[in-house]
Amino acid sequence: MTGVTSAPWRDSCEFDRFDIRYLKVKDSAEKFAVVQFGVCPFRWDAHRNSFISHPHNFFVFPHRQEHLSGGGGGPHEFLCQTTSMDFLAKYQFDFNTCINEGVSYLSRAQENEALERLNSRYVDEFFDLKEVPDMPLVSITDVLFSERMKNLLREWRDRLLRERNGMSWLQVSVNESKSKEQLQTVFYKMRPALCLNGFTSHQLKLIQLVTKKHFGDLIYVRHEAESPCLQHYVVYTDSDSDRNLLMKEVKDDYYGGAEKKIKEAIGFRHVIDLLSAEQKLIVGHNCFLDIAHVCNKFLHALPLTAEDFVFSVNKYFPYIVDTKILLNAHNVIKMKKSSTSLSSAFSLLCPQIALGFNKSTNVPLHPCVNVEVEVDNTRSCQWSSGVKHEAGYDAFMTGCVFAQACSHLGIDFKHHSPTENLVHNKKLQKHLNLLYLSWTSGDIIDLNSGNMTTESLISKTSPKILFENLVLFWGFPSKLKRREIKECLSKVLGALSVVSVHRLDETAVFVQFSKAEFVSKFLVLKESLERSDDVISALHPLSKLLEGGNTCAAGYETYKEICSSPISKVLFADQAAAIGIRWKTKLVESSMEAQTVCKKGYDKGNAAQCLVSIEKSKIDMKKPVADDPPSSNEVIDTFYAAEVAQITASKL
Repeated sequence: MTGVTSAPWRDSCEFDRFDIRYLKVKDSAEKFAVVQFGVCPFRWDAHRNSFISHPHNFFVFPHRQEHLSGGGGGPHEFLCQTTSMDFLAKYQFDFNTCINEGVSYLSRAQENEALERLNSRYVDEFFDLKEVPDMPLVSITDVLFSERMKNLLREWRDRLLRERNGMSWLQVSVNESKSKEQLQTVFYKMRPALCLNGFTSHQLKLIQLVTKKHFGDLIYVRHEAESPCLQHYVVYTDSDSDRNLLMKEVKDDYYGGAEKKIKEAIGFRHVIDLLSAEQKLIVGHNCFLDIAHVCNKFLHALPLTAEDFVFSVNKYFPYIVDTKILLNAHNVIKMKKSSTSLSSAFSLLCPQIALGFNKSTNVPLHPCVNVEVEVDNTRSCQWSSGVKHEAGYDAFMTGCVFAQACSHLGIDFKHHSPTENLVHNKKLQKHLNLLYLSWTSGDIIDLNSGNMTTESLISKTSPKILFENLVLFWGFPSKLKRREIKECLSKVLGALSVVSVHRLDETAVFVQFSKAEFVSKFLVLKESLERSDDVISALHPLSKLLEGGNTCAAGYETYKEICSSPISKVLFADQAAAIGIRWKTKLVESSMEAQTVCKKGYDKGNAAQCLVSIEKSKIDMKKPVADDPPSSNEVIDTFYAAEVAQITASKL
């Protein structure tokens, strides 16, 4: 792949909900290209008690298919991430071979779209030879050219009729002095015709009009040969039935040729179609992003939700196993989180195949499942040509790790019937179609049901994340540190009001409050302060956070809205502006009932009770801030009354 994340803030983080994690994977699969694809079928050979593997490594590249009719081969654009390019170069990836010889492809959706356009063009009036759009002759040059062509065509047709029983007309026409290079007599579909060469597109339109207007037995024909260029003819027909037959033959040729080119452009997708049709077990290693790339590049555009994605994947690939799941499923082979890379798992579980047993492994001795490699009809127990991080070799390693993991789970391939489908094995079924949506957080998605669960891979000391308690900030002064943001909020809402502050990038942070009510309370206060814009507001503890007038804040659903956009700006604040966010505060969707907030005031050493009532009606989250907010002075006085009371109490 040419990259993983299109912007720093799109990196997976602990504050990502399941649906957000999917949106980030979706963005990655849509933005970046697959440049190498590895496939390695495994077949159990009962006579040799060994798997026979057939590794294949394909360079793929989304070449522009200019020859496709109807624009089915439009331009392909993709991003390149410098870290990914460095990684490919480090492992000797052949960029020249990929670009120059990489197999192109069309997704099923692109193929269907091209065929639909072709069908519409087949019956469209523009491609119906009977219909030629009229064009007025606006210049003397057009008039003279049209008259000249009319005379040449009439002369050619008359000579043809006079000499139709002989071949002398051919020689006469070819020797035409000024027109012999532009008008050549040939046969087109067993009919005499003039081949038009060296004319401009405008002149060809004029010739077409002259043919239609003055000659009932001549037909103007455009024929697409093997080359992308169109060839133009004026063809003679000797009857109406012959004319209709020729028109049908031309249109059928056009449709057949265009359809053939669309089928040829499918390219590498034939491999994906074969894998899907066979309904075999697909094995990957931490492969959720890989599956997303396969769907986006070779099937159709990725759906907006993870639920729809699961349905689509299950339709084409009903049986998928992630070796990451297997490596964490059994106590014998359970590996440390830092040791579950493909190459590490391959070395630890398949030491004989990896050429050298790793003595430091914690995995107990276990008979290694035999795997032989067959390349160019030659079998071997070793594959010396394999290179780590080459797609074909990675596919081979993944299959070996899977075979060995199955052996540790108690699956004995020696007693496995060749006619029995491995996916029906009870010891494997509970691991089928479970993929890590995020390995670092332990989020697992079930491709059968769409359900998502979180697996506790390590003990977490950080507090549980409650998404309804989160507020998203962006556009604040860049000099502010997380500690300063937390201090600003704690001064207003209380020392224990803020649980954590997580930075998305230099322009945005997530703040998790201890209670959901702090979210709405803060957003109302922020909106009020910005509307009042007076001296008191400037002295408020939040003024440091709101300095510059560009600070925006909203609930978690706004984060989802921003992540779902196909736009990817480097900075989060720029991303929010790019998708059209113009407001500064978006209140959470909730109904704030009338509340009574008691504040303490001080008058000559005596405490007094102050009663302030703030009412807020339900706010539509899909619209900017309401036009009639609560009085800013009321809100500000409320919070300042609390501070005065605290200061006074401390002096007593």
